[in-house]
This record gives sequence, C-alpha cells and structure tokens, in this order.
Amino acid sequence: MSNNSEKTIISSCPHDCGGRCVLKVHVKDHIITKIETDDGEGTQLRACARGRAYRQRVYSPDRLKYPMKRVGERGEGKFKQISWDEALNKVSSELIRIKETYSPEAILNISYSGNTGTFLHNQLSLFRLLTMFGGFTPIWGSASFWGSLFSSETTFGTVTAGHTGDDIPNAKYIILWGWNPAETIQKTNTAHYLSLAKETGIKIVAIDPRFTDSAAAFADQWIPIRPGTDTAMAIAMAYVMITENLYDSDFLEKYTYGFDKFEAYVLGTDDTPPKTPEWAETITGVKAETIKQIARQYAQNKPSKILTLGAPGRTAFGEQFHRALSTLSAMTGNIGIHGGEPAAFGLPPVGLHPAAGTGLIARKMTGNLPEGARQRPALHITKLWDAILEGKNGGYPADIKMAYITNGNPVNQFMNSNKAAEALKKLETIVVHEQFMTPTARYADILLPINTQFERNDIIRPWQGGPYCIYMNKVIDSLYESKSDLEICTDLADKLGINGYNDLTEDEWLRDFWEAAKDLTDSKPLPDYDSFKKEGVFKIKTDKPVIAFEKQISDPENNPFPTPSGKIEIYSDKLKERNTPGLPPIPTYIEPWEGKNDPLTDKYPLQFISTHSKRRIHSNMDNLPWMKELEPHVVWVNPVDAGIRGLKNGDRTLVFNDRGKISIKVKVTERIMPGVVSIGQGAWYRPDKNGIDRGGCVNVLLKDEHSPAGAFCSNTCLVEVKKE
Repeated sequence: MSNNSEKTIISSCPHDCGGRCVLKVHVKDHIITKIETDDGEGTQLRACARGRAYRQRVYSPDRLKYPMKRVGERGEGKFKQISWDEALNKVSSELIRIKETYSPEAILNISYSGNTGTFLHNQLSLFRLLTMFGGFTPIWGSASFWGSLFSSETTFGTVTAGHTGDDIPNAKYIILWGWNPAETIQKTNTAHYLSLAKETGIKIVAIDPRFTDSAAAFADQWIPIRPGTDTAMAIAMAYVMITENLYDSDFLEKYTYGFDKFEAYVLGTDDTPPKTPEWAETITGVKAETIKQIARQYAQNKPSKILTLGAPGRTAFGEQFHRALSTLSAMTGNIGIHGGEPAAFGLPPVGLHPAAGTGLIARKMTGNLPEGARQRPALHITKLWDAILEGKNGGYPADIKMAYITNGNPVNQFMNSNKAAEALKKLETIVVHEQFMTPTARYADILLPINTQFERNDIIRPWQGGPYCIYMNKVIDSLYESKSDLEICTDLADKLGINGYNDLTEDEWLRDFWEAAKDLTDSKPLPDYDSFKKEGVFKIKTDKPVIAFEKQISDPENNPFPTPSGKIEIYSDKLKERNTPGLPPIPTYIEPWEGKNDPLTDKYPLQFISTHSKRRIHSNMDNLPWMKELEPHVVWVNPVDAGIRGLKNGDRTLVFNDRGKISIKVKVTERIMPGVVSIGQGAWYRPDKNGIDRGGCVNVLLKDEHSPAGAFCSNTCLVEVKKE
C-alpha cells in the first residue's frame, strides 16, 4: 500500500467516561481524515460523539506544541517557549532541590484519571519515577465512585460486583437510580441494552432530580427526588417489603449477615422512628404512595435490577445510599442471578483484571528502589488545597513545596477552585504535563506537551471491566514536539541519575503486559500478542451474560463471599469496631450538611447538583467547537424558582454561595424539580478581575469536604441564583 492510500487503523479513547469504544481512524498521507466506529461482527462497541470528534482535538490550533516556562504571574497563562533540554534540566534540578532542601514528602504527585484504563501510557509513569527518586506525597480518593467502592467492599468484600450489560434485557423490572447512561456512559453499549429492554416491554423507572435524557428515552415513570435523600427512600422501600412480607427470608437467612439489626432500625424497634414511606416523604419529596408502589413493583417482579453508578453517592453520606441499595437487592434475592443486580460498584467478573498491566509495573518499580524510598501518607483529593495552605501546622503530614501534575486538571475538577488557585500560588514549583492550556496548566512553572493516544501504542481494557480489550495502534507520528508521559519520565530518569527506570521499548512493555494478562483472566485463551495487535480488537465470546456472585449463590459452601462472615454483610462488625462517625455498621439515613434542612438555606435556598455533560469527558473537550455546538452550557432552573427570581430562559445569571460566583445563562425547564438547580461539570474555570468565574466551572461552588468514607460530595451544595 502506498503512502497516498487511505488506511484504517483501530484505536480507542482513554478518557474517564466509563466506556471503552472502538475508533476506526482513517489516515491518508499521515493525516487523520475521519473517525468511524465499530461495524464488525457480534456486539458492536460503538463510540459516542466525543470519541468521533477526536480528530478536532488532535488537530486543534490550541494544542500545546513545545515545552514552555512561565513568564507571567501564576494563573495568568503567559509562557515562553524553551527547549526540551532546558525544560528537563529545570524539572530535574527542582526535584533535587526540593528533596534535599526539605524532604521527598514536600513533592506532591497529582496524577489522576485524564488518561485511564491503558496498560502503559498512564499516571503510573510519574508514580514510578518519583518512587525511584525517593518518594513523594501521593493523593487518594475518587471524584466518581468512592462511596460505591466502599459500600461494595464492605457489603460483598470485593468491587467485582456487576453483571455484564447484556444481562439488562433479562430483567422484568429496572430502576435507573441517579443514572444517565444515554448521555454519559457507564459501560459501552448500556444504552443499547436498555433500548432492547424497553422494546420488550420491561418497565423502567428513573429516580433523579432531573428528567434526564435516559428518563426520556427509556423510562415509563420519572420520580424526582431531593438530592442527598435517596438513602431515605431506599430504607422506606425496605420498610414496605418487611411489613408487607415482600422480602426473601430464605435468601437472607442463607446468604446474608446481620439483617435482623437492619430490620430493627427500619421498623423502629431500636428506639429510632419507624422508617415509613410517610417518614421518607417529608425528607425526599417523593409521595409515600409512590414509594410503596416502587417497593412493591421491585419486590414482586423478580428478577429486578437497580442500576446506578455514583451520582447519589457523591453526597455528604453517600456510602449509605449504596449500602442501602445492596441491601434491597439482597432482600429480594436479586443477587447472583440473571436479570438481577447487586446494585454495587459494577466491575463484572470477566475480561482482563485491572492488575494485568499495573502488576508488571509494580514488580519492575519495586525491584530497584533506593534505600528509604517509600510513599508518604496520602492526602485526600478534597484536602489538597488546605494541605498546601496549612501544611504541618494545620495537622497535615507534609509541608508541600512542589506539585507535579499529570493526567489531570485539578484546579478545574477538584472542589473549591478559588481555593485551588490561592493554594497553587503558594508553591515554589509546579510542573504540568498537558495537551492544552487548561485552567491547571495556567499555573505551571514548567509546562510540557503530551501527545494523544493516536500518537503512541497501547492496550486498553474497559474502565469497569468487560468482555473485550482493544489494541490502541499508533495512528500518526507525534505532532509538534509532544511526547508521552513515559518518554518524559524516561528522559528525567537519566537527568536524575536513576538507573533501570525504563529498560524496554514500547512494544516490549506491551508484549510483556499481554503475557502477564494471560495469567490474570478467566477468559482463556487470549490470542497471541502479534495477532491481537494486528486485529486491534479482541472480543471474549460468552454464551450468556456474565453474572457477579453467581458461584457464591449457586455453591456457597465452596464459594463464600470474601467478607469476614463469608456472607453478604448487611451489618458490618468491622465498621462497628472502627466506630467512625458517619459510618454505622448498618445502612442508615443521615441528614446531609447543605441539605434542605440546613440553616444555610435562609441565605442559599436552592440545592445544587453537578451533572455529567454529553459534550465533555469531565473537562476534556470543553474547548472543542464541535462539542460546543452539541449542547449549550447552562444552569437548569425550574419555572417555579425562575418566576420567584424574575428569570427568563436565556438570561445571564450569577450562581453563587460563600465559596464563589459563576456567570452562566439559564435554562428554564420543567425537567428539573423545584428547589434544585443543576449545571454540567467540566467547563473550564475562567475567573475575571472581580473573581467571577466566566467559564461556568461548578467546582467554584462546591465545598472541599468528603464523606466519611471519602466520597466526593459534588451533589451536596446550597446556592442562590440571580439575574446578572
């Protein structure tokens, strides 16, 4: 084939949306001409508009083209081009200076999820480098799913707790609880399977403060609910099931531990009020009769599914929501069966294990560490800014002097963006790897250009597991002077005198990963590496959907749950022993701060939720013109609330609280319940000279506080809205 002939090359998208889809990239004369998606045999892994628009991202005139150093004030975005040698000399000398002047713990590594699910080119590149350098202060916590992950591990002993999506049409009744896969994707093709379920007449209910696209496309009934109160509704549903004898007592007796204690709480025999539907109505705003209806339908139409991801759990006590839903699944015996679902964090037990790539990196990373190298105590992502501002005097484990940031946009995506800007200005040195001049990149001292996934080779698996994997073939050479994180860290290792950081080529790494993956999957045999690379996609053939906990339910004697009791733990002795405030041993409704009953409502009467947008993958692609055309960035306000404030559709408004103000146009719509407003997260933070964010970044408004288990409380917030 001549260079002038068009080639079609298989790749994928590594951003943090939850899906992993096939991208068929057409290339002519070393230029990407168009991007299509899967049209092959079997279940097609079809991409969304964001993936298909990636050509505009690759060739955007705004891409960072060469290394730069800051010449203006921090956050001003003024930089000067420098050579790679000068940039790497500066970064290495600053790492050495900070380490020798203070300690390794003064170096904060913020490597997040802007590029995730890949085997080789990911945040572990910097993790390895800094570990071999002598250590650093890491971060912990997830903006997406920490409450759900905690619940799954507490209740089931594992996060491998989800069915594959093709099981959705096997249900007789489905509840979409705070979940919007039509727009934001949890697992690739979820919307397709929901469409099949709807076509076959399966009743689908959506519980959400907003009438989402998923509610419009799939649901027979929309139930609006106040943010942060979902746990109360779930517990009231349990009350209906108990008092009307709609629960599976045999299942509870055989497979669960501690239901009697939960039952006492629900019925109020433990000296608390009974958790009746009427009790829940005053909390949730959902009519008692509706709660009874949903409880009966869910219990009486087995097998039933409750499908959720993270949104209701991204609240002040969000882990309780996920534990309550898992308890409902257990009460109805909808665990370990086709058509059911454990209502937990959804890694299905099929496909490549997450350790397939990271395990090999870890072995290579720990084999040649200098003496004394170790991780330091980690900082939760909601506490980074206070940790930088207050340091050891504020009770934090380190006085941070340098931040090294890759694969993330924390100024934009972590809570309290105004405080983030204040904190970063205090640091001595900031290094950022990026593809665009993001809000975080504007605060860098040294800014290094990263190539896209189309400019390197890698292997990717579904973010939440699944029966396939994709070889992300290099499509074009790296544009401008961009490099991968691994290439940069390899060069830095040489500058720092670190031996053995990277002794393999890209292809050798991936070949070794693939061999390691063969020992970390039940889906055998995997094809040989060269065949996989050539084909681009390997779809694991299954005769039927893969079901979480099927063995534990069918043969409990030989397959106990990996919990202390060997059963599904509705009551947790470990939590009882820990005695952590806000983490009781049974699922419990706890009144959230900045909820409808907070005294702060006198000043800020509207509950605010931040949602995912069909035009962005978190903050990725906010700057792409094609995506801006897809959906306007607006605040949703119910006509009742708009009328009180004299707002009309399209008005420019200020949404504000004590943490900050954002300027944004209003969408007056009955698709959101009264008393609640919402904005899609991910828009780029762009404060003006008066401190008003003109970009519409939701994290300006959010409190930098996490739930007791570490959940990101992005749906626990009070605001006011007024015409600007």
